[in-house]
Amino acid sequence: MTAKTLMVQGTASHVGKSVLVAALCRLFVRQGMRVAPFKAQNMSNNSFVTPDGKEIGRAQAVQAAACRLAPRTDFNPVLIKPEGERRAQLVVNGTVAGRLTTEDFGRVRRDCFQSVREAFGRLRGEFDLIVLEGAGSPAEINLREQDIVNMRMAQEAGAPVLLVGDIDRGGVFAALVGTMALLTVEERKYVKGFVINKFRGDEALLAPGIRMIEAQTDVPCLGVVPHWGDLQVPQEDSLGWETQSVRGSSHHPSPITHHGAETLIIGVADVPAISNFTDFDALAREPDVKLVRVTGMTDRKLDALIFPGSKNTSAALRFIKDRAIDLVAQQVLAEGGTVAGLCGGFQVLGKKILDPAAIESAEVELQGLGLLDTVTTFESEKVTVEITGVHRATGCAVHGYEVHMGRTRLGNKAAPLLEVQRAGEKDRLEEGAVSGDGKVFGTYLHGLFDAPEFRRLFLNRLREARGWPPLVSQCDTPSDALLDQQLDRLADFVAKHIDLTAIDAIIEQGM
Repeated sequence: MTAKTLMVQGTASHVGKSVLVAALCRLFVRQGMRVAPFKAQNMSNNSFVTPDGKEIGRAQAVQAAACRLAPRTDFNPVLIKPEGERRAQLVVNGTVAGRLTTEDFGRVRRDCFQSVREAFGRLRGEFDLIVLEGAGSPAEINLREQDIVNMRMAQEAGAPVLLVGDIDRGGVFAALVGTMALLTVEERKYVKGFVINKFRGDEALLAPGIRMIEAQTDVPCLGVVPHWGDLQVPQEDSLGWETQSVRGSSHHPSPITHHGAETLIIGVADVPAISNFTDFDALAREPDVKLVRVTGMTDRKLDALIFPGSKNTSAALRFIKDRAIDLVAQQVLAEGGTVAGLCGGFQVLGKKILDPAAIESAEVELQGLGLLDTVTTFESEKVTVEITGVHRATGCAVHGYEVHMGRTRLGNKAAPLLEVQRAGEKDRLEEGAVSGDGKVFGTYLHGLFDAPEFRRLFLNRLREARGWPPLVSQCDTPSDALLDQQLDRLADFVAKHIDLTAIDAIIEQGM
């Protein structure tokens, strides 16, 4: 069996490729097809751990869920995780394969394209349809020779291409025409239709422009998809919560009424190379929560401050101190709030970070924030594993995964936060750390706040500190079931606005 193919490419990054691929995957699954997602190379710090302990891009895990499949590395054989402007970690087939600098990105094509071919070949022999996703834009002509994810992959897969443009940014017609103009004659043959995404307003106003674009490119418009509003499907590299920064606010705002309840203000430190920001999506959906980015010292009262994961913990720690976000943490605690750290954020809360083998930086020892009695040492072997467990103090069930290089040791003044069991292991382990007064805690568990009971417990303790009554959890549905519901809603939404019959015909005809 040889699978048919369809590819979604974009005029730029963040035009909605990942979400549209997820929608198409679910729509074709509903037709009774065996469907798989595929992205040859992903550049993202928002990763996910597969059941066999490998690492892929989070977007491909969501797309796998759209296909009702468990995530696996064949869906995203090459993952590049930026550590700064000029350096990145290279993950191939789910495991670390070294580091890249801006000078040697060409080696991805030289060294990794065979792994991409092999992964795609395995999928092609197993599924009826593979929906491929590009990255950035195929018109980035300075990168054409190094490309393994856009037109070179379309040619390798024999995949007809849908070109997506984001009208919400403006200039969508120029972006579509410009992209087509910069493709080679051979590459243009692969583009069989275009889709305008994130539209707001009266679609009739677009008609003259669409007709002109169709005439100039000889490619039909196959859909105008409105902005998806309250659909809550995780996106590739877009925070699912408010983009407002909190810095230097001149006043304490009064409690905000949100769905009829007082609103908790939870800050998230906006550190460099932030990773796994989907850890906060479940918090953002709660009716009494407002999430805000914290970029420096602020007079605004925060009920909690969370330090997120980072692909470069040492750079994140320096940033936190340079921007006085460590003082924000002290302010939160002084006002009766809570400070938490996830993964790299857990590491920075401790007394020291040791890096004797220069895994992350040339600095052998860094002084942490000293809010937890812990010491972290970086090691060359990366931990990537699914875990289940309980919150030790309350018995609340938790589930998620670990992705980290460091190992953290607790001192006498810290207690374990969780009791967990790693996939494939029988023994239960103590994990994370919490201060004696319970006001500071950290964990390596990505997905901690996805657990409804723990999430509401955490929020109600913040409410108690404010003198507010507790709320009953607004959602006891497991996160996997919630995602499945949202994927169905997304598929229904997209189906109303694209020509699925024409896309079916493009797939059937192929190249």
